[in-house]
Amino acid sequence: MQYYSLLNKNITANFKQATITGQASDKGLFFPQYIPKLDLSFINNIENYTSAEIAFTILQPYVGNSISNSDLHDIIIDAFNFETPLVQINDSIFSLELYHGPTLAFKDFGARFMSRCLGHFVKNENKKVTVLVATSGDTGGAVANGFYNVPGVDVIILYPSGKVSNVQEKQLTTLGNNITALEVNGSFDDCQAMVKEAFMDQDLKEKYFLTSANSINVARWLPQQLYYFLAYQQLKDKSIAPIFSVPSGNFGNIAAGVLAHLSGLPVQHFIAACNANDVVPNYMSTQNYKPQPTIPTISNAMDVGNPSNFTRVLALFNNEFEILKNKFSAFSIDDVATSNTLKYVYENYDYLCDTHGAVAYTALKNYLETQPINTKGIFLETAHPIKFNNVIEPTIKQPIAIPESIANLINKEKKSISLNNSYADLKAYLLQ
Repeated sequence: MQYYSLLNKNITANFKQATITGQASDKGLFFPQYIPKLDLSFINNIENYTSAEIAFTILQPYVGNSISNSDLHDIIIDAFNFETPLVQINDSIFSLELYHGPTLAFKDFGARFMSRCLGHFVKNENKKVTVLVATSGDTGGAVANGFYNVPGVDVIILYPSGKVSNVQEKQLTTLGNNITALEVNGSFDDCQAMVKEAFMDQDLKEKYFLTSANSINVARWLPQQLYYFLAYQQLKDKSIAPIFSVPSGNFGNIAAGVLAHLSGLPVQHFIAACNANDVVPNYMSTQNYKPQPTIPTISNAMDVGNPSNFTRVLALFNNEFEILKNKFSAFSIDDVATSNTLKYVYENYDYLCDTHGAVAYTALKNYLETQPINTKGIFLETAHPIKFNNVIEPTIKQPIAIPESIANLINKEKKSISLNNSYADLKAYLLQ
């Protein structure tokens, strides 16, 4: 498999090169030259496969000969060693719980797979790879955990000060060793812009072997297809293809879902469930893509004003708006509606969403009201509610049980380095 830059199709790389460099030399995102098509027999008999077999079937064509089949199998077994239960909420709505990995967030899928691929690629290299990553919340913890003590890899995480939850901050600032956290006085978009500029800086290229662990990296993006297939595998009634409602910030998650569908997964429709950061909902109404300053919300991991991966969504639909709108909708859900949904679902169905899942539930519920009565929808629960206990507990007026992995973090010391939201300051730090 070869990948090309979405800005210039003449710039290409294989899976190994795309993973190590993160993005193309022209700042474009790498995109597969073709989308592998799965056999219909695989889809029709998906209940008979293990999750590891499903993952290998999906990912092997994208990896190609960059990793041997036996090594790829070992990486998959090690990376995806946790469950993804599909929970029925009511007659028409299901929750896909993606928070059963080590950092209690869906980012564990991509971060663990990428860390093991990158570790495999650099084990015989003479110099270290430095992973430079921006986070709006969950990416940082997942990347830190996934790369912790991986030989030959250092990780530098930029996160917006005061704009991630306490639990998220603990996850990305307490490990130490090969993990460094930079606390930026700004927004996620500031952090992301600084990271992108660093990749183009010749001075840094001479000192560092840089790559990214954001969802712009194909090794982070591609494995997210897996849980869409696992959701479909668990559906008892497959007579009508499901609708997926996806909490959307940087749009890597929903782009992976669309990729899974184009590979052969039956999906009726995709809903991009956004919070007040409504760049894509506005685009779907006006066909005018206009980045905006980030708006802080209670679903902070989705606080993105210029989502990088939306270019991949457009590419998956051949940049044709008429095709896009028939398969893809986007809605903006405000904090009041999010809080109301948290309370409603908990009181009526005894199910606790996190703030991002509540956004997706609300968008799905609203959309289903316009559909036939037997239509089924799946919303993605992307993080454990404990990560947002400061918002959720006052809303439901109940304490949230603390998972053991979080309890072990509470008293650990935060270690971060403060930084202004200036690329010059980041460069100066890196060149020290």
